Amino acid sequence: MKKITIAIDGFSSCGKSTMAKDLAREIGYIYVDTGAMYRSVTLFAMRNRMFNADGSIKTEELKQRMGEINISFRLNSETGRPDTYLNGELVEKEIRTMEVSSHVSPIAALPFVREALVAQQQAMGKEKGIIMDGRDIGTVVFPDAELKIFVTASAEVRAQRRYDELKAKGMPADFDDILKNVKERDYIDSHREVSPLRKADDAIELDNSNMTIAEQKAWLMQKFNEAAADR
Repeated sequence: MKKITIAIDGFSSCGKSTMAKDLAREIGYIYVDTGAMYRSVTLFAMRNRMFNADGSIKTEELKQRMGEINISFRLNSETGRPDTYLNGELVEKEIRTMEVSSHVSPIAALPFVREALVAQQQAMGKEKGIIMDGRDIGTVVFPDAELKIFVTASAEVRAQRRYDELKAKGMPADFDDILKNVKERDYIDSHREVSPLRKADDAIELDNSNMTIAEQKAWLMQKFNEAAADR
């Protein structure tokens, strides 16, 4: 079976990453979490005090230092999933905090950040046999991807999932704060000037609000088999 490129886009906290990781492991593809890349840039900006007191970004400073940011992924032998490294440091836990979540959308909206990361993502996908998830994979990064999935779910369902995820990791979580963050990120992601979140014309929509993980896995595997068989 010929290798293909799989692009998974959608709103925050839809479970895109979990879905993409599981499928990649099942079919032996490389998985790239583009959200983790934007979160890593955000963490770098936070650590280097590139946010003003009002929450705005010191854009010129970040632009000048983008060359210092190296993001890589290494397979975790225990989980069987890739972990995110920022300049050689494991930051998988640090990039998943609510603080990073509340700062990532404005960082991801910066044209020079997107340009730098999209170039890296396209280089990663040259050989195909890759699954990437994010906001603009099917529209910008891989417009020619053989399989494009657009994932959606209600804001309340997504906030509950995020709340449960943080609680399970022993991290502080407030449902109302999370729901507010989910809605704010939806708006910013959909209305930004560069590569806004939108469903590609040839993407298949998946509303997983009321689906079990098993149902979602079966649906995805069916779509993959159909797309790979068509090549």
